[in-house]
Amino acid sequence: MFGVDDVQNATSAAVTNPPGLGNFKFGKLVIFDDPVTIDKNYQSEPVARAQGFYFYDMKNDYNAWFSYTLVFNSTQHKGTLNIMGADLMMEKTRDLSVVGGTGDFFMSRGIVTFETDTFEGAKYFRVKMDIKLYDCY
Repeated sequence: MFGVDDVQNATSAAVTNPPGLGNFKFGKLVIFDDPVTIDKNYQSEPVARAQGFYFYDMKNDYNAWFSYTLVFNSTQHKGTLNIMGADLMMEKTRDLSVVGGTGDFFMSRGIVTFETDTFEGAKYFRVKMDIKLYDCY
């Protein structure tokens, strides 16, 4: 969540503001460090953290390009998954690529399917991730 003054609860921050080219935030860059839970309850114990960035890259519709790492540090999993790709926000589901990993996810490859779960304008949204790994050593 960004756009708030509560530093302890903020999990992302806009690094650049849109340059004013269209109405779809083209050029805005956001850095994030979000907890990842196994369910929709934001008070659940995080199973990982999503750390990375996205930027809005279309002038005529909402679209973002993501690059982030899921960092696992629990008794169940240790390591990282590296994810990147276009988030075509107006689609019901969107696929991004798993391009690597470390630890339990060494050299992983696969697909992460995004589905917007909650959307409250630019200040808050929650995305459901379905991760399918097809190559993990």
